[in-house]
Amino acid sequence: MGVQEITCKQLVELVTDYLEDRLPVEQRLLFEEHVAFCSWCRTYLEQMRETVRLTGTLREEDLDPQARKALLDAFRDWKRDA
Repeated sequence: MGVQEITCKQLVELVTDYLEDRLPVEQRLLFEEHVAFCSWCRTYLEQMRETVRLTGTLREEDLDPQARKALLDAFRDWKRDA
């Protein structure tokens, strides 16, 4: 079996699960190994942590319906375009 790694793109897709402690142990270790050696992803992770810290917790019911629709429209196809 070959050495497993995650790419920068995969890290970006996993960052929320990582920050919310929802990654399986094996995937978490791969994530942390990547961050240890990739300064770009380390910076991205730090930026995401800071964003979460500054914005606090926003619940779905805190959004007005128009804002919720605009966000859903904006992000609906983001994985398809990547």
